[in-house]
Amino acid sequence: MLESWAVQKIQPLSINPRAAFFISVLWFLTTVAPAGSAADLQSQERTCFQTGQPWSGAGNLRSDVAIAYGIAPGISNRIQSWREHGYRVHVMTGVAWGQYQDYLYGRFDGINHEDEAQTDRAGNKISHGGDVYYMSPGTNYGKFLCVGVQRALDAGVEAIHLEEPEFWIRGGYSEGFKREWRAYYGEDWQPPHSSVDARWRASKLMYFLYRRALQQVFDYVQHYNHRSGRHVRCYVPTHSLLNYAQWAIVSPESSLARLEGCDGYIAQVWTGTSRTPNFYRGVRRERTFETAFLEYGAMQNLVRSTGRRVWYLNDPVEDNANHDWLDYQRNWESTLVASLFQPEVWRYEVAPWPERVFAGRYPRRAPRTERQGIPPEYATELQTVMNALNDMQQTRVEWDCGSSGVGVLISDSLMFQRDEPQPADANLGHIYGMAMPLLKRGMPIAPVQLENVTIAKYLDPFKVLFLTYEGMKPLSGEVHTALAGWVKHGGSLIVVDDDADQYNTAREWWNTGTNHFATPREHLFQQLAVKEKAFTNEATCMKAGKGAVFWLRKNPYTLSISPEGDVPIVQSAQKAASQAGLKWRETNYLLLRRGPYLIGAGLDESSAGPSRTLPGRFVSLFDPQLIIRTNITLSAGSRHFLLDLDAVRGKSPQLLASACNALTFIGSSNSISVKVEGVENTSAILLLQATAAPRTVSLEGKMLSDFEYSAREQLVWVRFQNEARPRNLQIEF
Repeated sequence: MLESWAVQKIQPLSINPRAAFFISVLWFLTTVAPAGSAADLQSQERTCFQTGQPWSGAGNLRSDVAIAYGIAPGISNRIQSWREHGYRVHVMTGVAWGQYQDYLYGRFDGINHEDEAQTDRAGNKISHGGDVYYMSPGTNYGKFLCVGVQRALDAGVEAIHLEEPEFWIRGGYSEGFKREWRAYYGEDWQPPHSSVDARWRASKLMYFLYRRALQQVFDYVQHYNHRSGRHVRCYVPTHSLLNYAQWAIVSPESSLARLEGCDGYIAQVWTGTSRTPNFYRGVRRERTFETAFLEYGAMQNLVRSTGRRVWYLNDPVEDNANHDWLDYQRNWESTLVASLFQPEVWRYEVAPWPERVFAGRYPRRAPRTERQGIPPEYATELQTVMNALNDMQQTRVEWDCGSSGVGVLISDSLMFQRDEPQPADANLGHIYGMAMPLLKRGMPIAPVQLENVTIAKYLDPFKVLFLTYEGMKPLSGEVHTALAGWVKHGGSLIVVDDDADQYNTAREWWNTGTNHFATPREHLFQQLAVKEKAFTNEATCMKAGKGAVFWLRKNPYTLSISPEGDVPIVQSAQKAASQAGLKWRETNYLLLRRGPYLIGAGLDESSAGPSRTLPGRFVSLFDPQLIIRTNITLSAGSRHFLLDLDAVRGKSPQLLASACNALTFIGSSNSISVKVEGVENTSAILLLQATAAPRTVSLEGKMLSDFEYSAREQLVWVRFQNEARPRNLQIEF
């Protein structure tokens, strides 16, 4: 970015013996086990952050991994500074852009490559700032990237992250792109805006070029691994398919998981992407939480069943420096909660550019003297959450909300139809028009990657799927074979399409060779053995094996801009759910248990009725004071990340939450020792369970007075100032 589920009703909020045992074992392994266990946990690479700076106290987040940004000469010194402070180190660099002037101006291979800069219809180079251009990558560009990657390999990094393979769809006019067109298609270049066929073919070529560039680097790293006996991994930090489509960018997305040497992704979802407005019931506005929920879901379904790893990015600020801290905090909480609603993912990039979070001053539009540094309470909240994210690999996963098992199919081709001559809806209403009505009714709907449906068991979690070919098309007929098989085994498919999309006429597999279908939907219906004429109205249910097909002959975009456009989507979903044997339930909230943690969100624009209230004993990890709460209300717009104290109750002293990195290395019935370290000049708080009041609390041998004990709750709160170095905290009982 700039500067994998179990479904059942949630249990009552009380002690669960199995969960309590698991938590106590986890506590033992991370607190009183031998020192080597800390490295074992760190090797899981649960959390990471990216930075362009050497180690500093403001960037000392104490995640498992520090990702050093950039591959220019001198990177080894920055890598070493983080390694010396106990971090595992990866390296990240931009694929589409960077400080690559040596390549542009011929200092790399003696050839001037300025004509590979992405160029729009008016002849303007598309810039990331100055002469940092987005590239239309030729084969020499991949070789150039490999030279920089070798510097990182020489420095001993454990993984390479190739960030943001992005081709702006308006950028298919450079001489370099024209050369690639002739080589790829064997015909003269056509201006992409000249016809839907030219636009489609230009988009496919953009998709191919970055897949090729990445494969060049993946291959280079694999050859290095073979020669050296090492196992350096390769990842691609990338925006979600939904965001790239809405921002009119083409990127290889799902195809990367099929490339040899690609080990996974970082899902770059954050406030800047998720606050992009969309329509629901005819109202266009920001829906940061709901959009983030769908973006994270799209990224999780990109890798589900592929064996690839994924981290979820959270950003406590965002690239736009002109918002205030309250805006950053509110939207970060929304995206963070949205990410936690994907329980198959338990790794996180907790921040990009931590220095801009803990040392930045905002809003930038204000006079310099009026800009504010991070509020102390927010700094504490962030570190509490960042440390809790190390503990999200939980075995107990339970939903309590609307019906699960419903998905919306999305294809990489969503990115292909985003510009002249016939651009698809700029607000992506053809997807949000189907997904938002169900999400707003408390259903954890999932964007389902169409290219992945051929993977064995990939569609098993779903009972109902929505599909449109408005604004996207299937990239092969094989997906229809898999979809038809899923329906015939009992699934319900709802097709929402009026067949009016002009891109149905683009030269593609459904209308070339032996295929003569006017639309790809016709090929799908052939595979399902259902007749178009049999669909006499929207209530028609056509059986296909054990399953069923419904056809709502509407453009989902038009539904998104209609005040009543959610109604036909919900009615169709109810019929399909009944046919598939899925119990229908609507709620005005989402609620998920992950071990001792509860993730909750109250929904606005939702079903009528009272807000859900949770009784019990909780600590909100968004609360810098970690105060006990005996009930939580999931009111509209509220976001919650809770620790259920009744799920972690035990007899031994336990560390429950901390606004610093805290590793207990000695624990007994009468004392506990914790090594603490955090971001310098921030306030730390530790919450511990203890059956007796502390007699003394000391930090590096100096007595602390800022602690309190609740005999009723058997909890201890300890407060002190963080320093960016490890110190021993000793508690005697």
